[in-house]
Amino acid sequence: MESSRSKPSVHQIAAVVAFYMTAALVMVFVNKAVLNSSPELPLLFLFIQLIIAVILLHTSAFFSSKIEIPRYDLHTVKKLVPVVLVNIIGLVFNTLCLRDVEASFFQIARGLVLPLTIAVSSAATYSTPSIRVIIAAVGVMAGFFLGVAPESNLPVSAIPSTLSLFYGVLSSLFIAVHSVLIKSSLPYCNHSSIQLAYWTNAGSAVILAPFVILHAEPFKLLAMMGNPDWDMGTFVWGSLVTGVFGFLLCVAGVLSIKVTSPITHMFSSAARSVIQTLLAVWLFHDVLTLYGVSPTLHTSSHSPSSNRNRVASILTILTGTMYYTWVKSAEGAHPPPARPVDLEAMGSRDGQSKSDQEVIWQAPEKEIGEEDK
Repeated sequence: MESSRSKPSVHQIAAVVAFYMTAALVMVFVNKAVLNSSPELPLLFLFIQLIIAVILLHTSAFFSSKIEIPRYDLHTVKKLVPVVLVNIIGLVFNTLCLRDVEASFFQIARGLVLPLTIAVSSAATYSTPSIRVIIAAVGVMAGFFLGVAPESNLPVSAIPSTLSLFYGVLSSLFIAVHSVLIKSSLPYCNHSSIQLAYWTNAGSAVILAPFVILHAEPFKLLAMMGNPDWDMGTFVWGSLVTGVFGFLLCVAGVLSIKVTSPITHMFSSAARSVIQTLLAVWLFHDVLTLYGVSPTLHTSSHSPSSNRNRVASILTILTGTMYYTWVKSAEGAHPPPARPVDLEAMGSRDGQSKSDQEVIWQAPEKEIGEEDK
């Protein structure tokens, strides 16, 4: 129990928060840089990341007895197919969404994660969340629709396509379903989050492999290697960096949950979102609109009356999410209030102990069914 543990120091909390924020920011921006340089290879890029995660788990097991690699068992494989399948589908849509939208818009495109997770959890447990939780979800949804509403003062290159928004919504939906399936999947891994992480990454790689071939991405890679204009270094080093940092982000997420409070975690995530937006404007020259005025847009045809903008959208989503965290803290729900789900770590985010699993919203225990998914 938390009371039996020594309270972490301020320096430990600061170090963990900095580690978590750095890993998450590196993941988003290196992913975006690779996808910008090699938009034809999204599935191969994702496949390499999954393989690196599996290799790092094996390497960690070699140096630490706490890391246990599961043995192949057909019964376990069959039971874990749903969570693995949902995981890889969500990762694919997440990657396609990040490829097709600006980095500053990415968190808006995935803005429905919280409302959809609350809805899926409610449907799975046959119960209804509190009014305040519903208000928080509605606020987050308002922020999402504020961000995706058309703006006449944006350049064509900065306007997200309908397909990219579709990718973002589907990514959010599969994150929501995945968060529910984790609870029912842990018993088949001896309640070991490390084993579940291994099965998830290895299984996702196996499922994704034939689609990488069908999409002809290895052949596209060979063709691109013969093109002197292609930046191969960005793809190779970006794949290695994101593979390693994806694994580190999993570790950072676990440390953050164990060392920080939900409120501290949420505010650090909010700060990371702001930093991510500002860095996206600086590094990728993304358009950031504030009431019709964009710092990266050199035109005098702005509409000052426009209130559908990215800054307002991001702030609304963050406000709704932080209000939700406060509500769950105030309600004293069990298990503890939710942590935000990070897409950047989705492939390896299962690396948490059973007691530390992320729960966005959960009904009273008596209302949760015990049947297998």
